[in-house]
Amino acid sequence: MNQRSFHRGIARITTATSFGFALVQLDVTIVNVALPHMANDLHTGVAGLQWVVDAYALTFAALLLGMGYLGDRLGARRVYLGGMAMFALASMLCGCATDTVTLIIGRALQGLGAAAMMPCSLALLSHATAHEHSLRARAVGWWTAAGSITIAAGPIVGGLLMSIANWRSIFFVNVPVCLFGAWLTLRVPETEHKARHRHFDLPGQLLAILALTGLTMAVIEAHPLGWTHPLVLCCVITILITVPLFLLVESRSPAPMLPLRFFKAPGFSMAVTYGIIMNFTYYGIVFLLSLYLQRVLGYSALHTGLAYLPLTATFFGVNIFSGWLVGKVGARLPMVLGALIDAAGFGLFLLLGASSPYLLMLPAFALLPLGMGLGVPAMTTTVLSAVEKEASGTASGVLNAARQAAGAMGVALFGALAGDRNDQIVRGLHLSSLIAVLLLLVVAVLAFRSMASMVVSRHSSVDAVDY
Repeated sequence: MNQRSFHRGIARITTATSFGFALVQLDVTIVNVALPHMANDLHTGVAGLQWVVDAYALTFAALLLGMGYLGDRLGARRVYLGGMAMFALASMLCGCATDTVTLIIGRALQGLGAAAMMPCSLALLSHATAHEHSLRARAVGWWTAAGSITIAAGPIVGGLLMSIANWRSIFFVNVPVCLFGAWLTLRVPETEHKARHRHFDLPGQLLAILALTGLTMAVIEAHPLGWTHPLVLCCVITILITVPLFLLVESRSPAPMLPLRFFKAPGFSMAVTYGIIMNFTYYGIVFLLSLYLQRVLGYSALHTGLAYLPLTATFFGVNIFSGWLVGKVGARLPMVLGALIDAAGFGLFLLLGASSPYLLMLPAFALLPLGMGLGVPAMTTTVLSAVEKEASGTASGVLNAARQAAGAMGVALFGALAGDRNDQIVRGLHLSSLIAVLLLLVVAVLAFRSMASMVVSRHSSVDAVDY
């Protein structure tokens, strides 16, 4: 294969995998601008809206580990296409929902499809670029750019669809998009997979689901019911039992879906922690901002979507630049700068009040995508470089499971800090922004110290990043 054909093949794989990642990320935030309309139509409150958002994020997070594991063993393209089919069917169910319970079930099934798509998309990309560090960094930059821009574009797309039709349209639009994505993926070669390992870590998967469900339910329901309510106490007990059991099962499983050895690899633990903080803070704040813009400031769904436009424009360019920068100078500088810039952006939300002008939000809307755009590609490249390419799907599953679980926790916790009244929403936004700032400062220090202590050769056997 000549050089031109080779790069054309890499571009095709990057396009197909980025498309799937973009679709998955779009449905994380596209529902935010439709939440008040869903509440009116389905007669639900803030707790119900939290479950509409978190049913997707929670199922997504709980099944990512298992789906990344299946992708490594059955073939990433096969699992990726299956996830896309599930996503399309679940979107139809969401669009047809006539009550909150049906919508939550549909969102959970969307999460199942997304869990199959995300780690396998990254595994396909990692296999194609495993031979060259700089090419992988650039490809990951494009991949993360596609996901980041659609996270930011979600409210805009949702607002436009709401102005044309109603909240159901944000789900129906996924069906033709999935069909196009499947067509792109059929042209991507299948990955090598570990067919010799037929064991599936079912106990670990079930324990992960129980632990994450218990944690999310405890945080969401503690606000209306109180921490002493039997349901909340039952959730807390479930967490205390399942988490140690999960770690025990994974340490003894012949083929664990969460290989604990990954956390001994240079930079892996720090990168996963970095991803947790990024998603926890961003998803939680965006949930509150959507309530703030529509309920406190009185924005329409379309105006709320357009308010997020500065985030979308900045995300794309910065992610591409970060992929190039990581290939040149390594991951340390982009990760530290990204966390510090994000902290500054969240800090600006402390200035918002019950009647703040939009111009006061613009600096924060510019800083947030700049910080995430710098840090996330570096974080992702660090994780992929820490493991062998045959385990890239599992490693991606670990990273993204942690990130999605953190996003669900951000929505649950920050939503619990707010309430239904306008003054409660403003107070919750201020407190949540302060928490976000403190967490990002901590992770910036952790990234600096961890990466500074690493001396890794670019030509090592795992194709590690030069830190």
